[in-house]
Amino acid sequence: MSALADSATMLRRNFKHTARNPVTVFNAVLFPIVMALMFVYVLGGTFNVGVKYIDYVTPGLIVMAISYGLGATATAVNADMTKGIISRFKVMDVSRGAVLTGHVVETTLRAVVAVAVIVGVAFAMGFRPSASAVDWLAAAGLVLLLAFAASWITVALGLAAKSADSAGLATVPLIMLPFLSSAFSPAEKMGPGVKQFAEYQPFTPIIETLRGLLTGAPSTGTAMAAVAWCAGIGLVGYVWAMRTFTRRA
Repeated sequence: MSALADSATMLRRNFKHTARNPVTVFNAVLFPIVMALMFVYVLGGTFNVGVKYIDYVTPGLIVMAISYGLGATATAVNADMTKGIISRFKVMDVSRGAVLTGHVVETTLRAVVAVAVIVGVAFAMGFRPSASAVDWLAAAGLVLLLAFAASWITVALGLAAKSADSAGLATVPLIMLPFLSSAFSPAEKMGPGVKQFAEYQPFTPIIETLRGLLTGAPSTGTAMAAVAWCAGIGLVGYVWAMRTFTRRA
């Protein structure tokens, strides 16, 4: 119970930091909205995806809403490690794991807010999914799983970085990967090399699973790959973060 109470305290601490710096949430939401406007209204007509483009692109925008909020977490985690905050917590006998758990939960909840805003904007732009209630629940579960996994790998990157600046840069691959997936165009229409990378990188099956769920036609094979990728990323992030934290704290 002590660890749980400490985690709740760390979560409140992180929420206060976010409230003082709301640009963290604003940036996570703003860029996917800009990308939605640009791709749907400027470039959408050039893509032949077989369906209304806003319906096709929304799953990718959901993933982008998650990934674009990660840099702030990596920077905050690194700041905790390099500015002496952890030493103060040790003196106060605060559970070490609670510090990381607070960052993970806060990042996950922030991602949920960003996704909700993006979905709302997509509806305003004409997004009309044919998902059933069960499909929506499954999509929400996958979004939560992805946000949780991405939070752990981001915490690990923040802990491993030598400075706050390098911590923020460490999350750039997570931000760029959706661009090299099937988020905006089918992978099979990409050029050699890029096509293979898009097909086998983690975000493509996640995006395709969300797309299938929101259109009411999920693929079991793709869904299993998406869950496996999320679980793998989360596990690697958790083990890496805990080992790094134990060594450096």
